Amino acid sequence: MSLTLENLSHRVDGVDYIRNANLTFQAGSFNVLLGRTLSGKTSMMRLMAGLDKPNEGRLIFNGQDVTGQSVQARNVSMIYQQFINYPGITVYENIASPLRLAKMTESEIDRRVKETAAMLQISPLLKRYPLELSGGQQQRTAMARALVKDATLVLFDEPLVNLDYKLREELRAELRDLFRERQCIAVYATTEANEALALGGTTTLLHEGSVIQNGPVMDVYRSPVNTLAAQLFSEPPMNMIRGRVTDTEVTFDEYSHHALTQELSKLMPGDYWFGVRPSHIALVPANDDDLEISMEVALSEISGSETFIHIENSHFEMVMQLMGVHQYHTGAPVKVYLPINKLFVFDSAEKLVQTPSRILGGAV
Repeated sequence: MSLTLENLSHRVDGVDYIRNANLTFQAGSFNVLLGRTLSGKTSMMRLMAGLDKPNEGRLIFNGQDVTGQSVQARNVSMIYQQFINYPGITVYENIASPLRLAKMTESEIDRRVKETAAMLQISPLLKRYPLELSGGQQQRTAMARALVKDATLVLFDEPLVNLDYKLREELRAELRDLFRERQCIAVYATTEANEALALGGTTTLLHEGSVIQNGPVMDVYRSPVNTLAAQLFSEPPMNMIRGRVTDTEVTFDEYSHHALTQELSKLMPGDYWFGVRPSHIALVPANDDDLEISMEVALSEISGSETFIHIENSHFEMVMQLMGVHQYHTGAPVKVYLPINKLFVFDSAEKLVQTPSRILGGAV
């Protein structure tokens, strides 16, 4: 079983929502659509569900063209951000509602409802009404209703965004475990790179309706095809610094001249973009060949147990992500250190030419 998007495009009032998308989702797979707001995630899922029709291209399910098939004719479930439950009926009846529409027997309905409720840990709540539940319990109910009919395609449109942090972490883990045992195709949309990493599976990066990159989550994270992919799959976005490589050194500005290391000497002389994740920038060197750059604090933001420091000089700006609570005054001079072994290198056309994993074979 597979679902293929073949040269799929969708426009509304002359605006491209999806542009020439080519993707294949396999049975039993967990797939994440990662992109910023208005990148096309919901539009793509609505096309897959049959809620919208493409202007060009085809949807192929198990070798059959289903492009014009109505949503009622497809075995698909969709879970949204909002808790969409029927307030006037019990949790049991909410979950059972799609099975009743399918005219299943009472015994089969009872079996499926109780199995699905147990799977999502809401068995004690079956006699309650949705308004008697917490937000997390309401979302579990909505998820149970979507999963109970054993759909071949299950679509999650940012289903955890309105929940608190603890509930989100709990439900993410449950989703991973749940779909390991099912042979359906699961597609999950999110704006958060960290959520895509936590969910695993296959990741598709979307930007303004176009597919930027697709592949196993760690492959996409470790080897972004270009600077846009690198920034989309980094939270906060990966810092990009313009630099020049000569036969003997790499320079970032008139003050930052560094002798070529063994790794950077592999690059041909020319202009490059150097990418570094915010969490990899340090205030003290970790290695003898770390690149030192003089900067100035533009803004310091404390977020929980982390501090984000925006730094700049006359040539570029960056964001540092430090563990713990730190206070820095605007305008304060700082020296920061970029680890050579964690730099991504992109050519002048912003295409990837070198990654930390290729240099060291380690995690980045």
